[in-house]
Parts: sequence; structure tokens; C-alpha cells
Amino acid sequence: MELPAGAVVRVPGTWQDYQTLLEHLGDCTSPRVKYRNGELLLMVPLPEHGKQLDIIVDMVKVLLRHRGLRFDSYHETTMDLPEHSGVIPDHFFYIGELPVVGKRRIDWSSDPPPDLAIECDVTSFTSVNDYLPYRVKELWIVRRQRIEIYQFQDEQYIRVEQSQFFGGFDLNAIFTECIKDAYQLGSGAIDKLSVSVAAP
Repeated sequence: MELPAGAVVRVPGTWQDYQTLLEHLGDCTSPRVKYRNGELLLMVPLPEHGKQLDIIVDMVKVLLRHRGLRFDSYHETTMDLPEHSGVIPDHFFYIGELPVVGKRRIDWSSDPPPDLAIECDVTSFTSVNDYLPYRVKELWIVRRQRIEIYQFQDEQYIRVEQSQFFGGFDLNAIFTECIKDAYQLGSGAIDKLSVSVAAP
């Protein structure tokens, strides 16, 4: 199936259909696929998606290092609960405690959930409800170059203004500045951020 960049397709499908499609795609990252409630969802990322993702992941790493927090990060790793749910976040982090470091495979039915998952949702592909089965502590969805922050509380995701990991930082202001700088400085945008947060 050939889909144009930015396309989002929803089709009925079973868990086995989802597994077969993932096997067929192999290491190919396009289209992105997820499964929920008897439905397959496919999305072909836009170039903007990759650029925003690179910036926000690098930004998070700079801020974590500034805070002196250990982390373990994973890129486009499938999270699945057989017959129930399958989703591939753009990136996720374990922060502080690293319960799955060194593991070849994460068992989503028994291993602890990530602390932070990030989705760059340029095409309205992401729903916070996709992450409810996994109980990820904090979810960032980037829409229209703005970070929406959700925290898992009382079996649901609540939108909040401040990240539990980066109190005191205006994340949207930092992200906006990094995007602007990236179009002028390339990787120098993150170098500039590193210098900025280290300044007294």
C-alpha cells in the first residue's frame, strides 16, 4: 500500500493482522502502525515530524543531564499487550530508576512502564487513551509546535501545565527557541541550549 506523507488510514483488523503487518514492515519506520479495539491505524510521517522529534528528544536529554538524572531512552519501540493494544511511541524514557536497562525485550505485562513518552503528532494520529493500558507516568504530545503534557492520575490522563520531571523550566518556550535556532544553526541549537541551562 502506497500512502502519501501525512496520510492517516483506519481499517478494521485483528491482533493477528497487526502482527503480520509489523512483520512485513520489519525495520521500516513508515507507515507507523498501531492497534486498538479491533482497528488498525496507519500513518505516514511528514518531514516536519522527524525534525521536531529530534529537537525535543535532544532537549529532554540536555535537561535531564542538567538535573543530574540518569536515564534510559528508546526510539520507536513497540509497546504491546497481546489481543488488546499495540502502539509505537516516537520515543520514551526511563528516568532515575532504570528497571529495564540491559534487557533485550520489555514485557509490557509485567515490567514497569516508562516515565515519559513523547509523540510528535503532526497528523492527529495520537490519542492519550492509546497509553492508558501501559500507565506511562507522563506523556508529551507535540501539536502545532506546542508541547501538551499529560500525567497518569486515577486511571486516566490529566492535562497539566508543568512536567513532574522539569519543574521550573518553561518547556514550550525552550522548545520554540530550539526549533527556531535549529533552522538557522542545525545541531548548534542544542549546543546553545546546553550552554544556556548551564549558565548561572
